[in-house]
Amino acid sequence: MKTTAFLIALATAIPAAAQTDRFTLRPYGMLTEQAFSAQTTFKAIFGQAAEPFWGAGAQLILRRNIYIDVSASRFKKTGQRAFISNGQTFRLGIPLTAMLTPFEVTGGYRFHLRRQRNMTPFVGVGIGSYAYKETSTFSDAGEDIDTRHVGELVVGGVEFRVHRWIALSLDAQYTHIPGILGVGGISKDAGETDLGGLAGRFKLIVGR
Repeated sequence: MKTTAFLIALATAIPAAAQTDRFTLRPYGMLTEQAFSAQTTFKAIFGQAAEPFWGAGAQLILRRNIYIDVSASRFKKTGQRAFISNGQTFRLGIPLTAMLTPFEVTGGYRFHLRRQRNMTPFVGVGIGSYAYKETSTFSDAGEDIDTRHVGELVVGGVEFRVHRWIALSLDAQYTHIPGILGVGGISKDAGETDLGGLAGRFKLIVGR
């Protein structure tokens, strides 16, 4: 709610330099719900495979309907350590806190519809840097994780203009993040190596 209030207030104070004939700069707040590809791992640790992210970013809208999007978000939650034995998952009751912080850059195309001027579909592809940290009570040396890897993403959605300075965006984004999971613990037992997944995202955008 604080992010939403901030962006609405910001709508009345966007500098003229951010709106030119060559480009438009638009900040936004974002809420994401991601279904992780590593379903067995996340269900065992947190009890569910879909988790929320909060974030913010900015879009640069260029000529010829091209856009560049830069965003940062975060997921953090405490669950418990688990393991797999004979195909069954067992939770150990030992607290485990995981934090994933994506920094993503996307480039794409916006489709302007003549008959639906308040609705703009878009598609894009991008790359991200994903910092992952995992800590647990009573961890042995080397069990905690603090790493960062590169991943890829594709996205598609629709933006709805609700006010001269306010737009709402709904999209679906798929990320593939190899190299973090699968090297140890329950993700290795489950054979899951992708920390990405399919996400539904909602953005509140300030700007034309």
